[in-house]
Amino acid sequence: MALLTLTSDIGQQDYLVGAVKGQLAQINPAFTILDISHDLSPFNYPQAAYVCRNAIKHFPAYTYHLIMVNMFEKKPEQLLLAYHNDQYLLCADNGLLTMILEGRPEMVIGLPLDKTAIKNTLYCTGVMGRAIQELTNGSRLLDIGTPDPPFTEKNHLRPVFGDSWIEGQIIFIDHFENVIVNITRDEFEERRKGRSFRIVFKRDEIIDKISESYADVGEGEKLALFNSAGYLEIAIQKGNAAGLFGLQGFSEQSQNQYLQSRLFYQTIKVFFE
Repeated sequence: MALLTLTSDIGQQDYLVGAVKGQLAQINPAFTILDISHDLSPFNYPQAAYVCRNAIKHFPAYTYHLIMVNMFEKKPEQLLLAYHNDQYLLCADNGLLTMILEGRPEMVIGLPLDKTAIKNTLYCTGVMGRAIQELTNGSRLLDIGTPDPPFTEKNHLRPVFGDSWIEGQIIFIDHFENVIVNITRDEFEERRKGRSFRIVFKRDEIIDKISESYADVGEGEKLALFNSAGYLEIAIQKGNAAGLFGLQGFSEQSQNQYLQSRLFYQTIKVFFE
């Protein structure tokens, strides 16, 4: 039967995650439901895109990914069901889809919403669950919604490049307060061209080599490595880099609402020499 994943910014404090799973089980008790995360920061599109993008690619083909993030940024008129690289993604029409995929999906349909219904999280869960059930029953993707509808698109957060530098943004801070930057190994090496480099943050903090693991440095020392998703990570061996250096995750909200001085704590620069 169908394999479903759940990703949300709901949190774990109240009943809602359980209610979402219960409603999906009512639609089909044979659904297998796995959690990716329910602790995403509210309104943080870059963080949600990073988590979803790097989890989804490890699932078997034809998995259904329910992404319940920023569901009500605007009054919903449709939900989206996309097919891309043999995966199904279901989410709000809020721009997150193209940020996760770093482009447009191979196929997308709009799932219509009842204009008279109260459009809360559980209502949207039901719409998504019934669409999945139709597909598992043999319906064609094109027959369960509006093919190729107009939908909101947002560009994924990319670093800024120069001939001898890269400026990246902190897109995630993990459980150990390691800092993840939106610079991939491929982007780094393509622009490095064999040159030496300095990774600079907070003006006077510098790292000039890439480690293979945390064990490459002594306890309490800072390091840089590329994590299992291929992104640049700043860490402290048995320490918390974000807290000790005062680094913060980038979000659209911070970009739009805070002064430039705050962005100083959300960027990492690499200089090639």
